[in-house]
Amino acid sequence: MLLELSRLGSMHEVADHVGTTTSAVSQGIAALTRDVGTPLIEPDGRRVRLTPAGRRLAEHAVTIIAAVDRARLDLDPGAEPSGVLRVAGFATAVRRSLLPAMDELADTHPGLEVRILEHEPLEAFDLLARDDIDLALTYDYNLAPTAWRNDHQTAALWTVDWGLGVPAGETRAPFASYAERDWIVNSRNTADEEVVRALASMAGFEPRIVHRIDALELVDDLILDGRGIGLLPRGRTSRRGVRVLPLTDPRVTMRAYAVTRRGRDGWPPLRAVLDRLTAAVRA
Repeated sequence: MLLELSRLGSMHEVADHVGTTTSAVSQGIAALTRDVGTPLIEPDGRRVRLTPAGRRLAEHAVTIIAAVDRARLDLDPGAEPSGVLRVAGFATAVRRSLLPAMDELADTHPGLEVRILEHEPLEAFDLLARDDIDLALTYDYNLAPTAWRNDHQTAALWTVDWGLGVPAGETRAPFASYAERDWIVNSRNTADEEVVRALASMAGFEPRIVHRIDALELVDDLILDGRGIGLLPRGRTSRRGVRVLPLTDPRVTMRAYAVTRRGRDGWPPLRAVLDRLTAAVRA
C-alpha cells in the first residue's frame, strides 16, 4: 500500500487499485508506521504525501516485494509465464531483438503479453528506476560507455559498427578534415554526441553541433541537403546520395543490452523474454 501511495498520491486511488477501502489503506499505513517507529505520511492539503522516511521505505519496498515474489517462484519453479511484461527500448532493438522473440513466445507462452514503449536509453532508465517498465533495451558506444547503476542487471545482445555519414561524393579523409563542418547528433540521447566530441578531441578540434535529430531518416535528409554530417550505423540502407565512411582509428561500436532491475529476472514472464533474447545472441 505504501508503494502504491508513493506512485498514486491518494489513499482513495490506492484503495481502488488494490481492491479495498480507503479506511483499510489508512489502517494499513498506520500499522506500518507503528512497525517502523517513524511517521511515513503527512498532511498535504486535503490529501497526504510521504515523508522523507516514507519515500525511503517505498524505495525499499520495490526490492522487498521483488524478493517476496522470487521466494514464491522458488516454490513453483515451473510456473507458466503469463501476464503483462512492459518493455521500453530503442527502435532498432525492438525490431531486431524483441519482435522475433515475441513471435516465438506467442506460440510457446500464449498467456504472456508484451507491451512496447519506444524510448531512448536515458528515458528507458528513468522508467526502469520508477518501476514503470520491467525490461529496458538500451545501447551505448565503446567510446561512451554507460555508467551502470548497482541495481542494474545487464545482458549483452549484439554490436554494430558505426561510421561517418557524408554526401556520397566524398571519400574517406582524416577526421581532422571535418573540423569546419556542421554536425548532427541525437536529440534524445547524449551518447553519440559524446562519441563525436571524443573523436574530434583526438583530432584536435571542437565540433560545431548544429542539429539534434532523433530519426536516422531525417539525418540522411540533412546530410543529403549538405546541412551537416553525423554518425550512422554501417550496414544500414541509407538514402541514395548518402555514404557511410568507416571509422577505424578508433572504431566506433554501438553495443545493445537488455537491462533489468537486479533480482527481478526470476519472474517467469521476464525470464522467458530474457532467455529468448540471450538464446538469439548465443545462436
